[in-house]
Amino acid sequence: MSGLQRIDYRDGDSGLTGWLARPSGPARGALVVYPTIANVTALIERRATMLAEAGFLALIADFYGEPVADFEASKPLAEKLRADVDHYRQRLSAALAVLRELPGVGGLPIGAVGYCMGGQAVLELARAGEALALVASFHGILSTGRKADQPIRPRILVCHGDADPLVPREQVAEFWEEMDAVAADWHFHAYSGVKHGFTDPGSDARGMASIGYDASADRQSWAALMNLCDEVFGPQSD
Repeated sequence: MSGLQRIDYRDGDSGLTGWLARPSGPARGALVVYPTIANVTALIERRATMLAEAGFLALIADFYGEPVADFEASKPLAEKLRADVDHYRQRLSAALAVLRELPGVGGLPIGAVGYCMGGQAVLELARAGEALALVASFHGILSTGRKADQPIRPRILVCHGDADPLVPREQVAEFWEEMDAVAADWHFHAYSGVKHGFTDPGSDARGMASIGYDASADRQSWAALMNLCDEVFGPQSD
């Protein structure tokens, strides 16, 4: 965790560990970064650092509060966490609560960025009514155990691989209809021929047909996030 500050926090009886990246200059906003199903990885550490370089306080959230041995070991942990919508959303909100209490965050606009499972997580926060300025989902699952039934506060960015078998077009259409029903302000970017996990250069090495890195989609989705951040949080200070 070179360059990242450990932040201990809790969700009820569960002890959790976040990792904070700080900008070198004044922060223009504060973001919680929700990781993949494998929890904190080199990909997520790099993204938090990139967000700090773009002028944000960026806190990596902890899904499980325990070590994850490998990708396969993360699946039962994720299933347990997401089995109950209220429990899942409470765990996600715990990271927002600790971010809001950190020195230097008071008065800053707050948002959330997530990858894979984290992409689903930030949409759950929006559905739950969290007072956020922005949520951005990268190759996240769009389905939910409880559809939005109240106005969505944050602006929403979804960056999606159109060849992602975990998120077929039927799920995409259902998500659009769900968001329209509550008058959400959403941007949806779909990349043709692109699979799940397209921002992770390590995706191809996993030997899974459903995932793959795509350099163009990685660049374009990051540019989309930065452009929307400029609108929502204002440009980065020199």
